[in-house]
Amino acid sequence: MTARAPIDRVWTVPNILSAGRLALAIVLFVLIERQQHAEATELFILAASTDWIDGWWARRFGQVSRLGRIFDPLVDKVIVCGAFVLLAGRGGASAIVPWMALVVVVRELVVTAIRAEMERIGRDFSAAFSGKLKMLLQCLAIGFELAARAWPDMAIAGQGLRPLATMMAWAAVAATIWSGAEYLLAARCLVTEPGDGSRHS
Repeated sequence: MTARAPIDRVWTVPNILSAGRLALAIVLFVLIERQQHAEATELFILAASTDWIDGWWARRFGQVSRLGRIFDPLVDKVIVCGAFVLLAGRGGASAIVPWMALVVVVRELVVTAIRAEMERIGRDFSAAFSGKLKMLLQCLAIGFELAARAWPDMAIAGQGLRPLATMMAWAAVAATIWSGAEYLLAARCLVTEPGDGSRHS
């Protein structure tokens, strides 16, 4: 049995889906800027679906890779942070306001830095339940906000989309803060353990 070539381990189905999701993110940002919210809603749902599919595929067929562990969450952060910033920047009746976008972006930067250092020293830093819930609520907040702009008169079970978008935005921020605090507590060993003697600017 011959070993697979390195390129086969890079271009797995999950990694291809992640690369496709990154391309979809660029198109999504253009649609939001052009205020084509109906198309943006549909595209965002497609992008979010590929995130679930690539994770399921990687686990089901044993295609979890080091690249995928880095690339997949990076693409998720690009989509979520970009969408939050662009939607907050539009102002008006948006459920997502600038300070919410700031909380999301800062949390992702801090956790990414912590994860990189934890993995460098060989500590497991897999996504916790709070992180997965945070991602779900952030996606729901973006989806409802886009839908509320695309179809302002639509209602679900008698409830307008705008109040639902507002509720989801606040829930997403709360989950973002909660998960960020949980990751900080999990990484407290970084400040309690002796360093390696190196200094960084």
